[in-house]
Amino acid sequence: MPHDERHKSRTLTEGPDRAPARAMLKAIGFTTEELARPLVAVAHTWTETMPCNFHLRSLAQRVKEGIRAAGATPMEFNTISVSDGVVMGTEGMKGSLVSREVIADSIELVCRSHLFDAVVALVGCDKTIPGGAMALLRLNLPALLLYGGSIAPGRFEDRDVTIQDVFEAVGAHAAGKMPLRALQELEDVACPGPGACGGQYTANTMALATELLGLAPVGYASIPADDPRKAAATRAAGAQVVQLLRENRRPLDVVKRASFENAIAGVAATGGSTNAVLHLLALAREAGVPLALGDFDAISRRTPLIADLKPGGRFVATDFHHAGGTPLLCRRLLEGGFLHGDARVVDGKSWTEHAEHASEAPGQQVVRPLSAPLKPSGGLYILTGNLAPDGAVVKAAGHERPRHTGPARVFDREEEAFAAVRDGRIVAGDVVVIRYEGPRGGPGMREMLGVTAAVVGRGLGESVALVTDGRFSGATRGLMVGHVAPEAHSGGPLAAVRDGDRITIDLEARRLELDLSASALAARMRDFRPPPARYATGVFAKYASQVSSAAEGAVTSPASDRAIPTPE
Repeated sequence: MPHDERHKSRTLTEGPDRAPARAMLKAIGFTTEELARPLVAVAHTWTETMPCNFHLRSLAQRVKEGIRAAGATPMEFNTISVSDGVVMGTEGMKGSLVSREVIADSIELVCRSHLFDAVVALVGCDKTIPGGAMALLRLNLPALLLYGGSIAPGRFEDRDVTIQDVFEAVGAHAAGKMPLRALQELEDVACPGPGACGGQYTANTMALATELLGLAPVGYASIPADDPRKAAATRAAGAQVVQLLRENRRPLDVVKRASFENAIAGVAATGGSTNAVLHLLALAREAGVPLALGDFDAISRRTPLIADLKPGGRFVATDFHHAGGTPLLCRRLLEGGFLHGDARVVDGKSWTEHAEHASEAPGQQVVRPLSAPLKPSGGLYILTGNLAPDGAVVKAAGHERPRHTGPARVFDREEEAFAAVRDGRIVAGDVVVIRYEGPRGGPGMREMLGVTAAVVGRGLGESVALVTDGRFSGATRGLMVGHVAPEAHSGGPLAAVRDGDRITIDLEARRLELDLSASALAARMRDFRPPPARYATGVFAKYASQVSSAAEGAVTSPASDRAIPTPE
């Protein structure tokens, strides 16, 4: 029996008793003929609060053209987004990770309520990508996730620059190394148009990861936001989602354990953001796929770092696209046996099939050959120890030192730590500890780019380390340990640290240790009481009451009730 393309919407729009619904939709301009076709949701995160999502309404028009031409009817709606880059370093940053849950919930809610037959999610900045992907996995309708693309690099003093350079310039200015006029000139040119931040930061990391999962058309994500080919590729994606509907091909048909291992390998091979750990754990939960922190470390250990991308490398996301993009990266990884070539993508083909058609720009230096990796292992490290019994995450994609021991400089809020760095109160050898910034304690697990970039900007990137139960921007570089779990607010050992305590970070041993005996640590924690909640009402209070540990993806939804498949 052929698949009913109107498997959901028929209930909404067909029959005499649905005349009121049709009447209301006709008020918008839909015709009887259009309402008799399959209905495809076009969800996007357009906003005027950032460049990352600013162009998504125009892309929505292109995808709708493709859907109509293929014989279905698109209906567009949008949801929220929070700009990490704009609100970084302020109280507003607490809303960033919370927004991931709201985005997923709102897309799911509209699609379930309006009985759409298929869905396209257009996403841009950091949390919109996993938020959109979480919704698609929950809904399990024929679907595509379309990333708006990377911003073009700016030009400053005859070199390419990104927003990372601006954040680090703030520290350089505070240290007297950069005049205010130069900082203002950099600010004016760093972000030349729409698109998400240009290095292998969180947005581009998650765009790559979701493509490797099988939720996006192969090669689409790396097309830059301002590339004229983006429009045509988006129209083609509109037609493709209708074809997926006709074939009844759904996300959970392709997103398996091997898909997640491929996504982690892609993150490791490109020096991607530590935020991928949080988001892939959350996505695996939605898909009913077993995934744990240890999987990230194991896969990163065996996967070479071969993409020379910022923040640890030389090139930006647009360079990666012109070099050959995701297909080229996958061809390299397949050559070394680092990728599951039989894993399927959204069109039903395997990664082996797609990699066969990869093209490589002559002389490109972005994606290295396997014979000359930047590092023999990937950029992700999972640490444990008496400061992180449930784990912590480090990205060491550049030339970070493998070991650091130093005295703790303890701060209970990000702002306090930033002021100490800015004012020169942090010195070489220190370990900056920022606690009560975890998923529950923050709440919202703020990113610390303002602090980490200030450390680098002051010239302390090679001599100061940072440890936090918060998280980091994908633009962070240096020896920075995040996602410490359990978090301090939940009684994690980070709450026991005092100024001057010796902390050791050992990447090779995968250890994060406080130089304190077990009995002394227990004695300090015996009378521990968490500080009062910073928000007693509203969305932050609701989030804090529901959110899980960072080691579980900092999710608020219950565990998937889908049958958990056996690991492949």
